[in-house]
Amino acid sequence: MGQTVPLVEHMDLLALADFNLVAGHGGFGRAARASGRPKATLSRRVGELEAALGLRLFERGARALRLTQEGRALHERAGALLTELEETAAAIASGGDRPRGRLRISAPLLFSQTAMGGLAAGFALRFPEVRLEVTTEDRAVDMVEEGFDLVIRVNPDRDESLVGRAFLRDRLVVVATPGLARPAGEAAVPAVVRGAGEGAGVWEVVGAKGRSGIAVDPVLRLSSLVMVRDAVRAGVGAARLPVSLVGRDLAAGRLVHWGDVDGPEIALWALYPSRRLLSARVSAFLDFLKEAFPTGAPEELAAYVGG
Repeated sequence: MGQTVPLVEHMDLLALADFNLVAGHGGFGRAARASGRPKATLSRRVGELEAALGLRLFERGARALRLTQEGRALHERAGALLTELEETAAAIASGGDRPRGRLRISAPLLFSQTAMGGLAAGFALRFPEVRLEVTTEDRAVDMVEEGFDLVIRVNPDRDESLVGRAFLRDRLVVVATPGLARPAGEAAVPAVVRGAGEGAGVWEVVGAKGRSGIAVDPVLRLSSLVMVRDAVRAGVGAARLPVSLVGRDLAAGRLVHWGDVDGPEIALWALYPSRRLLSARVSAFLDFLKEAFPTGAPEELAAYVGG
């Protein structure tokens, strides 16, 4: 993130739009050719904005124009703000606040694999004027710098620049095929685990008879929970998996429940920048999530899981 740009009581939005045009095209000449505006006018307007802010927004070289740190910070925020103002004006002019425009969402891998395709299709059919783009990744993206309108995250760290709400809750359970007996005493059971970091140990679980431990020996390591589930179905070993991912298997008897994992609850959050206006398209998607998962129970997510 760049430095905070000071607020100016009477900032000229037209000058801000001209600055954003020049910053977006990387120069006065290219911005002038793209917009049909005189280069001298753009230069003057940007100069007036710099004077009003008391900041240099561009470093002007003999052949190149480069944003300063302050200019980059203003450009990151001004683009989103101006877009939302344009959309609001268009919505008012058309006599409504219909969601429209591009909506970029970042979502975690497992949620994307199990539910996001169906959700995205349903949203696109209901709101055909919204151009929805979903990127799948588990890392914590920078929403402003990377241009996302909404992110979905599992148990996110506290971030004062983001607001949102939990829309789904899940829990981990230990499951295996009916043919794999739960060992007695200290004997270890073959286990399928996600990732390379987990070694032999004990899984603490809570069941009908209280807390207990299951000694495990990892025999297969996979990078995706969907692959872990498929390997457990094949009888390779036991695994810790979200109940939403194995709910149908448990109901059909393909897998059996050995206990709930003793640990924190899994919560999926929909987050957006707190300093931005909440656009009609973001509001519509949040409402769509609430409609799809009215109580936020794991069983509602399980309804999306096929296979």
